[in-house]
Amino acid sequence: MRLAGRIRALTLTLPIVALSLASALAQPQGAAYVREHYDRFDYQIPMRDGVRLYTVVYAPKEKSASYPFLMMRTPYSVRPYEKDQMRGSLGPTSGYAEEKFIFVYQDVRGRYMSEGDFEWMRPYKPTKSGLDTDESTDTWDTIEFLLKTVPNHNGRVGVYGTSYPGHYAAQTLTHPHPALRAVSPQAPMADNWLGDDMHHNGAFFLPHAMNFIAGFGKKREGPTTDYGRGVFQHGTPDGYRFFLEMGALPNANRLYLKDQIRIWNEWMEHGDYDAYWQAQNVPQNLKQVGKVAVLTVGGWWDAEDLFGPLSIYRSIESNNPGATNHLVMGPWYHGSWNFGPGSNLHDIVWTTNTGEDFREKMQMPFFRHFLKDAGTFELSDAMMFDVGADKWFEFDSWPPKAALSKNLYLRAGELLSLTPPAASTRNLFAEYMSDPNRPVPCSAEISVGMPRSYMIEDQRFVWNRPDVLSFETPVLEEDTTLAGPLTATLFISTTGTDADFIVKLIDVYPNDAPNNSPRTSVRMGGYQMLIRGEPIRAKYRTSWSNPTPLTPNRVEKVSFVLPDILHTFRKGHKIMVQVHSSWFPLIDRNPHRFLNIYQAKDSDFQKATHKVHFDAANPSHLAVGVLPSGSSQR
Repeated sequence: MRLAGRIRALTLTLPIVALSLASALAQPQGAAYVREHYDRFDYQIPMRDGVRLYTVVYAPKEKSASYPFLMMRTPYSVRPYEKDQMRGSLGPTSGYAEEKFIFVYQDVRGRYMSEGDFEWMRPYKPTKSGLDTDESTDTWDTIEFLLKTVPNHNGRVGVYGTSYPGHYAAQTLTHPHPALRAVSPQAPMADNWLGDDMHHNGAFFLPHAMNFIAGFGKKREGPTTDYGRGVFQHGTPDGYRFFLEMGALPNANRLYLKDQIRIWNEWMEHGDYDAYWQAQNVPQNLKQVGKVAVLTVGGWWDAEDLFGPLSIYRSIESNNPGATNHLVMGPWYHGSWNFGPGSNLHDIVWTTNTGEDFREKMQMPFFRHFLKDAGTFELSDAMMFDVGADKWFEFDSWPPKAALSKNLYLRAGELLSLTPPAASTRNLFAEYMSDPNRPVPCSAEISVGMPRSYMIEDQRFVWNRPDVLSFETPVLEEDTTLAGPLTATLFISTTGTDADFIVKLIDVYPNDAPNNSPRTSVRMGGYQMLIRGEPIRAKYRTSWSNPTPLTPNRVEKVSFVLPDILHTFRKGHKIMVQVHSSWFPLIDRNPHRFLNIYQAKDSDFQKATHKVHFDAANPSHLAVGVLPSGSSQR
């Protein structure tokens, strides 16, 4: 099928991003340029409750024109703190120092050199009185101070940020200051229980959460320029073995965190989607965007924050009719659009320089136009890259209206088909035993963390495991483009009272595919490229807030939404769906007992036999959107 839509082929990890930016800041020639063309000003900006936030401003020395503010609020430090030192680069990426803005960097409340107490994803307060604060008031008070204090500005403010700074950018939109004109939340956290970073559909992302918070969550006695090392070291490069030997989740505190991380303890006290997590949901509060132009950015293979950009874009679109609201989704890891050409990922290569396209033809024109009235900005609402087609495509809305709803049914004989099971079929299923002591690995890579490649990695390393079910189509006779969200519906039964189910959508390459991986030892014939994979904890199948046990050996329906895709499965390829019940150590192990896993004991973990049913009464399937050949999208 040919991709629908108005087509324009453009010719125009928290830690990963931090390291890349730190490398840029360390370039002496960059700092020399900044020193020559900018003056540095350091402020302790008072908030309405008296707390002062440490803020560094870089203002152009050239005074022949007035300039807009371009601000990033961050929990990751605005270093260098020495007042005679300059950053090696200014703005989101290269070129902004030359373009000239008044650059503002702020340590958020309770982090590094700012006063106050830090709160994880501090909730927005719709009703405030007196000295009540949240991220919107801290941003508002900062803008008020800048407008009154910093000379030679044009009265306009832009905000940007990637990852946690992207979350703060999105928070500015909950109650935007009148001077706020352009905001770009990039890889923003929207909800850390439903789908970003720490949880996906109730499943806990163990190494990412524990490794990150062991450093980020350290107690601070007062303003500081350095938090030091994390509270523990793994002592091995093998995260699979490390987390398996750690055992049940309470052992994390006993063996490694030593009760030193307040945020970790909060997470362990709130296993379900209760008021603690619900209050942190950002999209529910994006109802006052008004005239602020928004450019939300995400990566199709962002292992940390794929849920965030998609849900934030949708919320703004539905709650703010007429808003200037744009979404860009590219073939990127977490934040990788900020550097490099963007023409390959792990083993997959394409010809379009997607990173350069975004930085030069989307992001810079966005800020120039809305903050300076310079140039034009003519992006469609949704700018989406399709790796299978190797092109950017534009849509007036996302998901695309032209997409046709289809079901990919799991069928006997490991078949995946658009045709449902025959009405006469009865008692058809595939079964496997899930052993918490030998869980299915999430990656072939040896790592103590969450390998950023896991979302696009070749799945042949688990394809032949007896606890992994695989269903695939015959060889495709024409290109087939899937677009929009995916909904997995499984009819399952199990010998336990709880279970996890992971559903993967995979692009199976032809046996004669060329060996074009950047890793020259990889053979691409038969490659199983992961397009999307997502877990659900079955006890949350009817409610995120009120879990219920499974009844042993009773067939039950488990249905959940996977994040969106835009991918063309080329002629000669196959489409595969895999199902299994562990994904370790990416997500913590399910003991197959209905209990609070955050309080589980090592003795609670047991083997369980799971069945996935696919007969007429129990048609397990993956619902997809298919773009019809030759259709138009405007």
